[in-house]
Amino acid sequence: MAIQYKINEVGERPWGIWKCIAVGENFIAKLITVNPHASLSLQMHDFRNEHWTVVKGNPTITVGNVEKEYHFGQSVDIPVKTKHRLENLTDEISEILEIQMGDVLDENDITRLEDVYNRV
Repeated sequence: MAIQYKINEVGERPWGIWKCIAVGENFIAKLITVNPHASLSLQMHDFRNEHWTVVKGNPTITVGNVEKEYHFGQSVDIPVKTKHRLENLTDEISEILEIQMGDVLDENDITRLEDVYNRV
């Protein structure tokens, strides 16, 4: 499927913003900024895996059944079809670098399992 993102494209969400910083044939890199006390949906992807690296703050990341606080420079891999969530339980902004990899890189490849913004 064709990649729909452009470098420097920004998306606003209820939890914060994302900015596309690189696009390739089978990958997209984004800077994800999560506002204090906000969280992304508990979700999974059928066609892509992701790699997250913390560049600011101390987000709480759930992968599968494991929930853990991460710090600057720490990273986590999220395999295809694995439930995951990014939360910022602190009073400061959290940021991660997200690398999406796969043959299908599309926002429609999101299955929301839980969402505080009622997008399920």
